Amino acid sequence: MTTAAEHYDDLLAEHYTWMLGGDIETAAAAQAELLGELGLFAHPGEEDAAVDLGCGPGPQTLALAHLGFASVTAVDTSAALLDELLEHARRSGTAQAVRPVHGDIREALPRLAPGSVAAVVCMGDTLPHLPDRTDVQELITSVAKALRPGGSFVATYRDLTHELLGPDRFIPVRSTEDRILTCFLDYLDEDTVQVHDLLHTRRNDTWHLKTGSYPKLRLNSEWLTTQCDAAGLHVRRNEAGPRGLYVLHAVKP
Repeated sequence: MTTAAEHYDDLLAEHYTWMLGGDIETAAAAQAELLGELGLFAHPGEEDAAVDLGCGPGPQTLALAHLGFASVTAVDTSAALLDELLEHARRSGTAQAVRPVHGDIREALPRLAPGSVAAVVCMGDTLPHLPDRTDVQELITSVAKALRPGGSFVATYRDLTHELLGPDRFIPVRSTEDRILTCFLDYLDEDTVQVHDLLHTRRNDTWHLKTGSYPKLRLNSEWLTTQCDAAGLHVRRNEAGPRGLYVLHAVKP
């Protein structure tokens, strides 16, 4: 079965910025507004560090840098998306704050000193990309260990626990004159849904279709709140937010 990382490398990474609307600066501004509303600001005069798990082309990494974090460790399995992030960071004047890490998000936090991080974000539906619920539990435990007292954890994710039926399983992602991305869902069991992506691209007046699929976890807000509580994080918010994504904000006491 194709993993999420393989699916992004093979199909989605090339088109990810387009999927976000085509303008990273606009996407970064929206992320900065959301994180600012949640109270994620660097402390004046302090070298606050943040971690962006599953950073993609960098909208939340750039947002954290603009919010004053002195260093933002940006972790992703896609080398192409990390390269794109660095180019965006250079253009925006935030390159000095960005620390790219090519690798698995599960391995990044245990390498950091406990209590050394002011903020950890895992956005854009990254948590459901992990292979198993146990991986989510272990990741949240690692977040709690890495955060300093008062530090914040923010995740955005889709709740796929309510099964869609018939044509409702087909979800339009984005369409423009030269590209159309649609996905449809197969519900494998109570924990997993198979996401199938159909990407049409137009070249020389001819449409070309490329397809791929990968599994996603079906996580709901109650279960994630329970995992945060078990790790010692206090959940301040866990509710539906922009673009159909739930917003989870938890703080280390």
